[in-house]
Amino acid sequence: MIVDILANSNRYLPLHQGFAAAFAFLRRPDLRNLAADRYEIDGDKVFAIVAIDFGRKEKDAQLETHEKYIDIQLVLAGIDDMGWRPKSLCRLPAGAYEPEDDIQFFADPPTGRQEVAADMFAVFYPEDAHQPLIGEGQIHKVVVKVAVDYR
Repeated sequence: MIVDILANSNRYLPLHQGFAAAFAFLRRPDLRNLAADRYEIDGDKVFAIVAIDFGRKEKDAQLETHEKYIDIQLVLAGIDDMGWRPKSLCRLPAGAYEPEDDIQFFADPPTGRQEVAADMFAVFYPEDAHQPLIGEGQIHKVVVKVAVDYR
């Protein structure tokens, strides 16, 4: 898991071949004006989901993991108090991995929380179980999905 401000995003470009396209999208000047929807950046290899959701209580959320995609979650407005736990320490699956949605849920509690406010982002790799959308009020965010096997 990585947490930082968008202004520092260039330092993470060497970590993955798909991060250049992902962060270029996240730095778009019109990003806050985009409608809630899916946006293709590089086909199914890199795409973004703009969402405006209401935060939930930790007790109403589960940890989630992905196998095919890395998540880059940028908060545009509100505060997302994201939970985190190493996937290797998750012992309570709340269902099987769903390959069509690239998601598996776990009932384990997070080992830590990170407050992610506007213009901050979090990167979650497949080994990072994460619990997003924890908070009060509305959370406006963009999740960019970057294929692990991006070439």
